Amino acid sequence: MIVDDAFFIRNLLRSILELDGYNVVAEAANGVEAVAKFREHRPAMIIMDVIMPLLNGIEATREIVALDQGVKIVLCSSVGPEELALAVRSAGAQDGIEKPFTAEQVREVVGRLSAERASEFEMG
Repeated sequence: MIVDDAFFIRNLLRSILELDGYNVVAEAANGVEAVAKFREHRPAMIIMDVIMPLLNGIEATREIVALDQGVKIVLCSSVGPEELALAVRSAGAQDGIEKPFTAEQVREVVGRLSAERASEFEMG
């Protein structure tokens, strides 16, 4: 699932992910939509913007992790590396991507987390 209040960012991320064979099951433009769509679709991974209207990405991440501790969440923001790292830790996300990002950065993070999730299923 992709969560960002900017339509062009959602489209860019969707293009990168779908070209690599990932299935984007839902999109949301704010944290409130993200929580609702998570409940509906139960995606394995979410790329979540930090700064959004109604409910920011940190709070939305906390709500989603409370529903499912196994979901992989990547926070995405232009707040700076130190602030992004703090947001990732405080929200319960697994990683972060700084904006502006490259397709390769997205592929690296999503690929690594996908591999971790697959190995968790093999072990469990």
